[in-house]
Parts: sequence; C-alpha cells; structure tokens
Amino acid sequence: MKCRIDKSPCRVFLDFGKMPIANGFLKKKEFKKEYFFKLKVAFNSNLSLFQLEKNPNPKKMFNKNYPFYTSSSKFMIRHFKNFSIWIEKKFKIDKNFKILEIGSNDGTFLENFKKYYHVGIEPSSSVHKVAIKNKVNSVNKFFNKSSLKKFIKKKIKFNIITGSNVICHIPNQGELIYCVKKILDKNGFFIFEEPYLGSMYKKISYDQIYDEHIYMFSASSINKIYKRYGMYLIDAIPQKTHGGSMRYVIANNFKVKQSSRLIKILKKEKRDNVDNLKGCMRFKKKVENSKRKLIKKLLKMKKNNQKICGYGATSKSTTILNYCKIGSSIIDVIFDTTKDKINKFTPGMHIPVKDYKFFKKSNYRNVFLFAWNHKKEILRKEKNKNINWFSHLN
Repeated sequence: MKCRIDKSPCRVFLDFGKMPIANGFLKKKEFKKEYFFKLKVAFNSNLSLFQLEKNPNPKKMFNKNYPFYTSSSKFMIRHFKNFSIWIEKKFKIDKNFKILEIGSNDGTFLENFKKYYHVGIEPSSSVHKVAIKNKVNSVNKFFNKSSLKKFIKKKIKFNIITGSNVICHIPNQGELIYCVKKILDKNGFFIFEEPYLGSMYKKISYDQIYDEHIYMFSASSINKIYKRYGMYLIDAIPQKTHGGSMRYVIANNFKVKQSSRLIKILKKEKRDNVDNLKGCMRFKKKVENSKRKLIKKLLKMKKNNQKICGYGATSKSTTILNYCKIGSSIIDVIFDTTKDKINKFTPGMHIPVKDYKFFKKSNYRNVFLFAWNHKKEILRKEKNKNINWFSHLN
C-alpha cells in the first residue's frame, strides 16, 4: 500500500482479521446486516507513521447512533477543565479570543469557553444535540472545506484550533491541515491530543487499534507531517487520557523554538525504535504473545467452571473480542452505564450488554476490565467487592 499523506510505500506488518465497527453496538435483528472490514496495520518509514491499511466507511462510524459521550466520564470532565485552564494561562487570552474544536462531541470541552467566541464541529448528531442543549455552539458536520465556507467567507480567524482523540480519525490529513491553515490566525496554534504510539508499544495495548484510529501518532510522525505543510511542532506534553496520550502544540507559519521537552521525547523515540519499522515488528510479536496468554487464561477459568463478565463495553473491547475470538460462551455479559449500549450486543462477537446496576447485584468474581484506562477510578468505586480484576494487559 501507499501512505495516504506522502504516497510513499508502506509495510503491512500486522493483521487483526475481519473486524466490525468498534462502536457499532447492535440489536439482535441487526446481526445479518452488520458491517465488517479487514483490520490491517502498516508503517511508513519516511514519515515514521503507523496507520491502518484501509479506511472503513466514515458514515458507518460517526452517525446518529454514535454512543460515546465525553460527559459520561468524570475523569474526562476534569481533564478538559484542566486543559482549558492551561490554554487560558499559557496563551493569556482576552475578550477577542476565538476557539474552534474539531470533533467536539457533546461540548464538554467547549463548555469551558462559553464566554468567548467558540465553535464545535461534530459529525455525530446524537452528541451534537446534547451540545446544543447545553448552549454550546455546535455545527453538525464533518470538518472539511464545505463546513468552513462560512468562516472563510467572513474571514473569521481562530486563535486556537483544538481536537481530542479525533485527529487520528481523519484519513485525509492533507485536507485537514489545509482547512486548519485557512481559518487559523497567522500567530495561532493548532493543539490536539491523541493516543500515543509510544505508550501503546510500552503497554502492548493493541486494543487502541480499531476503525476510528486511522493513525497512531508519535512526536516523530507529527513533526515530519506538519513540516511538509509549513507548520511546526513546538511542544509535546504527555497526558494520562486514553491509557497514554500526547498533547501536540503546533505553530502556524512561523518558526518558534522547539521546547527542550519535545527534543527529549524525539530522542527517546529514536532510542526506543518508535520512529522505525523495527519497533513495529517487535510490537507485532508482543501482540501475538499477549493474545495467546489471554486465551489460555480465559480457557483455564472456564475449565474450572468460573463465571466471567466484562466491565465497560468500550470501543477498545471490540478489537480484543474479535481478534481473540472471545464470545458469549466465555464472557457471559458486559456491564456498562451508557444508555445507547445497554440491552444491545457487542460488535462482531455479540456478547450481551446489560445495565451496570445489575453488576452491583451480581456475584461475578472474575471481571474482565475492558475500561482499563479508567482502572483507578473504577477500583475506587468498587473497592468493597472481592473481585479478580484482569485485562489483556496482565
């Protein structure tokens, strides 16, 4: 295959097989029409870029039934509050400040900027409606040339454009950067947070790889990509979100000195082979070994007549369940609090999803923690239960 960005050859190195849409939780009557694609991963050595071989249909991923609401997580609410405070302090914003968020979901982040000129671009109507209800200025469209016509025509320029766990969803990064440059002030900054490739390699958290994550970025890949388009990565700040993310700060059309923190991260990525194919091949071996260990553990539990349930019907769980072929014969049920997932079935393997309130009444002692990135928060909540918590990471 050729890279979506620079058209140079990519090496396909990891095949997860047939995969459904990660957030495509469905009813029994929808099983026959379920959408699948082949989930393979490739690497472009020229840009140090980790990417999916093929793009799933975006309309299958981000639609009126999209079930993820940022506001459902107290951790994410706190994180976005802290993110907004960081922006206000670092950039010394005033009453003329303008901010736009790409993939603004239910408006949780932009709620912190209501007193300023703010715009959220969100393609999923379900979460967009929540943002509107909360008086956040949300536009129900994909971020592209068409959705920006109004701002370009009125010559509106934003001081800061942001995105969180969304930039990696956009296949055409060239068009994305073109659009950002069109509406970003000449002294503005593009700041976004994405799951970090270095963290995924370290944890062997291969469940981060699914349809929405077209790319898994590193500081090395972002540095190379944006330089191609006349923008400059000036800082990279590690974050705890999504099991390990990175906040990238990119300057528009003028060279600002790179931070000492970024320089250290770039050097570490080179040492750890995050920026080359060698790191990919090492990761592949660890993923395959992790799969074998997990299946062995689950089969041993079933052999000993131990009941197993899941905690958190996450998008990430779709990759684990389908790659390892774990169905309802192994995991009875997955408990979740998201109303749009309850009483549906997991994508592909069709494990029933039930309301979390039934978990509190259940007697399950072996619990697969699919929401492992919220482990501390969850274990504090469930501290009185005598439970064997486990995941594919241990």
